[in-house]
This record gives sequence, structure tokens and C-alpha cells, in this order.
Amino acid sequence: MEQSANMELSAWRMKRRAEHSNTQTKLFVGTLLTCTCLSAMLASWVPLQFSIATVFLFAGPHNWFELRYFLMRLPARFGRSRNFFVVAFAGIGFLTVAYLSLPALYYAGLWSGSNWIMMIGAWNTLLLLWIATLVWLRARQNRRRGWISVGAWTWPVALAICSINWLAPEIFSLAVVYLHPVVALWFLDRHLRRTRPEWLRAYRQCLALLPLVVVGICWTLASAPVLANDNGLAWRITQHAGAEILPNVSSHLLVSLHVFLEMLHYGVWLVALPLIGARNKIWDVKAIPLFRHPRGFPRLILGLLLLGLFMMVTLWFGFAVDYSATRDVYFAVAIAHVLAEVPFLLRTL
Repeated sequence: MEQSANMELSAWRMKRRAEHSNTQTKLFVGTLLTCTCLSAMLASWVPLQFSIATVFLFAGPHNWFELRYFLMRLPARFGRSRNFFVVAFAGIGFLTVAYLSLPALYYAGLWSGSNWIMMIGAWNTLLLLWIATLVWLRARQNRRRGWISVGAWTWPVALAICSINWLAPEIFSLAVVYLHPVVALWFLDRHLRRTRPEWLRAYRQCLALLPLVVVGICWTLASAPVLANDNGLAWRITQHAGAEILPNVSSHLLVSLHVFLEMLHYGVWLVALPLIGARNKIWDVKAIPLFRHPRGFPRLILGLLLLGLFMMVTLWFGFAVDYSATRDVYFAVAIAHVLAEVPFLLRTL
């Protein structure tokens, strides 16, 4: 009799646990769809205003959350991954400095504007070769069957993409601008796979709807009149979205699509990843392996996080004083966090 009661209680608990999991999954899916639709609506309706507001509010905080996420996933000792991380950090530093040097060298008169496309193509090539090197090193380190085949195809594919880059370097760079926000969705996929596998299928089903939303934005705004860029800020926003590179495409469409993807990017780093992986409070530095390890670097980690907070506040102050200039500086320096996403994404695969 007692055994039967225990079995019934166990079955009831399992049923309650399954119902709770289904409720959480539905809430997760509903939140995803609501945020996506709301972002698409605002991006299509008031693209310039939405772009200004999202960058002002979320640019700095999302960089800080990215920094903490990456520090959480740095091993206390690199071990076999030493070469991978040395190439990763060296590439981030060199490519960032090279990217920032391009306009500086131009204004210094060391090269003319007619060479701009060639310089962009060269930087893109270095980027692709750096990524290929990281993939190859990751394949050598990870001897699973899938990675072995990836390692064999790394260099042929990389060289083929390099040749495509030289056909239209500016368009290739613009493609990177639009694809970069999507990388955050890939991070979320890997995070769910590890922490909430029961949500993964629902998430991927929602993700399959994203191309339909993008097509809907393009179809709705394909014939929209161009945005007025009669001031410096509006001109900067339209140029960053590719209005000069794609003059035959409505700038309204380009800005709307770009700010929509950026909003998804911010949502992943500021909301989804912190809430899903909220085992520790965001200010708990002891959760970072390099901080708590006996041979770690607690002062360095704490200094980096405090520096990130200081830069976040500085960004808000700069936006309030001179939004246009601060936006230019931010999007130039932000190339560093774009590059940093590559090695950490490879580490999750």
C-alpha cells in the first residue's frame, strides 16, 4: 500500500514538473515572438528614432555583458588551447588597430581615396585568414569526426571566400555588418543546448520564422521613400546601413532592417543570456574561473569589469553631450567586440 502511494506521488511530481516545463517553454516562446514583432514594427515605423534610442540605451551595457560572458568562459589555464587563444588575442588586437588606422592614415595623406576599396579588401582578407586559422586550430584540438572534416576543408573554403571578397570588398564588409547581429542568436542556441535543452526545439522553430520577418520588412519597405538625411546624424545612420553602397535600395529599408537585427542582438546579450544562465548574480565576480582560481588574475578581472562599467557610463555621457561624434567613435571601436565573438563562438562548437 505504501509502495503504491509512493509511486502515485512520484508520478504526480513528474507530471507537475512536465507541466511547469511546458509553461516555461510557452512563456519563453511568447516572449521571443512578442519582442521580435515589436522590434520589427518599431524599426519599420520610426527607423531613425529607433536606431538613436537603441544605440543610446543598449550599446554600452551590451558590451559589458559580452565582456562578462567571455570572461566566464575563459579557462583558468589554457593548456592545449594555448595556441588557439594566442592567435585569437593577437588577431583581435592587430585587426582592431589596423581597422582604426585606415581612416587615420587616409586623413594623414599616406594613401588616397582611390585606394580605399583595395585597403578594405586587404583588411577583409586578413580577417578571413585569421578566422580560417582559428577554425584550423580548433579542428586540430578537437578530434571529433565532424571537426576532422572541417579542418580538411578550412583553407579551400577560406581562399574561395577571399576571392569572393575581392569582387566587391565594400559589399562584403556591408554583409559582415548585417550578419554580425545574427551571431548572437547562434550564441543563444549553444547556450540553450547546454543549459535548457528542453527549450532548444521551440527556439529553433521561432528562429525559422526570422527569414519570414526579414522578407516581410523588405517587401513592405521596398518602395518606401528614402529617409531624409538633411542632418549629420541621419546621414551617419543611413551610411552605416549601406545607403551609399546600395544607392538603388531604399535607405528606409536598409536602416529598418539593420536596426531590427541590432535590436535582436541587444536582446540576446542583455535579456536572454543573463536570465537563462542566471545561476550567479551578474556582480558576483567569484563565479568567473580566472577570478576564483588560486593561480588566476582576480585584480585583472575586477579591473576589466570596472573599466567596462566606466566606459559604459562614459558612453552615456558622450551620447548626451554629442551623440553624432560619440556614435562614430563607438562604431569604430566596437570592431573589437565583433572580432572577439569569433573565437568564443568557435569554443562553443
